[in-house]
Amino acid sequence: MGASTTRTAQTDKTATAAPAPADQDPAGAETAGAEPAGESDRATGARRPRAVRRPTIWFEIVLVLVFYAVYSAIRNAVPEQRLQALDNADRVWKAEHLLGIAVEDSINRAADSVTWLILTMNYYYATLHFIVTVLVLAWLYHSHPGRYAATRLVVFATTGIALLGYYLFPLAPPRLMRGDTFVDTVQVHQTWGSMASGNLADMSNQYAAMPSMHIGWSVWCGITVAALAKPLWARLLGALYPLVTLTVIVCTANHFWLDAVGGVICLAFGFALSFGWYGRIAYRLPRLASAPAGA
Repeated sequence: MGASTTRTAQTDKTATAAPAPADQDPAGAETAGAEPAGESDRATGARRPRAVRRPTIWFEIVLVLVFYAVYSAIRNAVPEQRLQALDNADRVWKAEHLLGIAVEDSINRAADSVTWLILTMNYYYATLHFIVTVLVLAWLYHSHPGRYAATRLVVFATTGIALLGYYLFPLAPPRLMRGDTFVDTVQVHQTWGSMASGNLADMSNQYAAMPSMHIGWSVWCGITVAALAKPLWARLLGALYPLVTLTVIVCTANHFWLDAVGGVICLAFGFALSFGWYGRIAYRLPRLASAPAGA
């Protein structure tokens, strides 16, 4: 009986010392075929779009003002290669003739014959370009903070790549071409507030017409409002804004059709960069965002 009791005790000790099955390991050892610790988390993180935070309001105000100031300074610092810009304008005009779209001169003269219309267009060209863009940025910051940074990056990248165009391809606007094909409506009507002609012309590079940032920015505004606004009337205004801007830049002889194409190409680059950085189209990001750092 003593021997039997000893054998039973030894059997119990052996059973107690035996390791638990892998799928019941209390220490959390890896099960057969399971991913190493952390691999799943890293894979998930690689697929997750970049986290977005709502920037602080004062930081954004300073950033936008500094960016626009730097853009203007660089744009106006590009050498005004007048002869090359005039030659390039002749080439663009000939190219549009070959494409069958060289009708800007007729549109320009027709608009100039209606004084109230061309005056309105001159003021539109001189002011709304900046005002509407800032208003859309402010609306995004307030109502779509999660999409703000990614959408703002589109504008910054679009504008930055445009500077390269101004440097590599100086272009005179139609109103400054040789001959009298076009009417310089700002000069003729002495419109206030435009840097396109008159005394203020010396403060701005007159041969930076390609690409058109009036189109690049207005199409950005239009797409943004049409994609994110809820009221139908707001979405319709968003869709109409770049079309009206296109009409204005042609009627006032500030740009060719092909300048507008250049602006859209720059905008496509801006959207591509934003998509590459955030992992999604800006408008598909969550509407809300984390609080600003330090808030």
